[in-house]
Amino acid sequence: MSVPRPAQAVSRAAAFETSLGWIAAAESDHICTGLTLGHRSKAPAIRALARLCEFELEECAWHRDLAARLCDYTAGDPVPLDDVAVDWTGVSRFARRVLQACRRIPYGQTRSYTQLAQTAGSPRAARAVGNVMASNRHPLLVPCHRVVTSSGALGGFSAPSGTQLKQRLLDLEQGLWMPTAAQHVSQADRKTVLA
Repeated sequence: MSVPRPAQAVSRAAAFETSLGWIAAAESDHICTGLTLGHRSKAPAIRALARLCEFELEECAWHRDLAARLCDYTAGDPVPLDDVAVDWTGVSRFARRVLQACRRIPYGQTRSYTQLAQTAGSPRAARAVGNVMASNRHPLLVPCHRVVTSSGALGGFSAPSGTQLKQRLLDLEQGLWMPTAAQHVSQADRKTVLA
């Protein structure tokens, strides 16, 4: 006898402006199903999010809380983000181990792809770790920007401005870059826009 599977809850999405560009995030039952960052405006952020997950255009309290936290983070405050639940649907066991190990990299620190492979229990899988980082659906929540090559080079980054944004995030976390007054988006100025 087959038992019908319950209908999966539909994700809700919103986009908001930060000091590092527009971020779009989707959630279902308070679990992040996708996040994209570093866009010049709302529309490209939403289009990028649509490549990661399906969603309806509806803002909720979860989005407002995440927007506040990410605005603080992009302003240079070491806001913890590892408590934001992320959706692992469709993620292999290996990739999940890698992504969970990545979430444990402390703010302001980096690890090499090789070190992350070792931490995830697959010491010879540095290249596969790079592939997992490239397909990360939850940047910042799974801080793939903290993963660099063994020589310290940046490697890649899938945001629109690529390694330029990766370097800016690392500099931000190490106190080497702060948004100017013109770049800073305060709580009062933040635009949370329905996707």
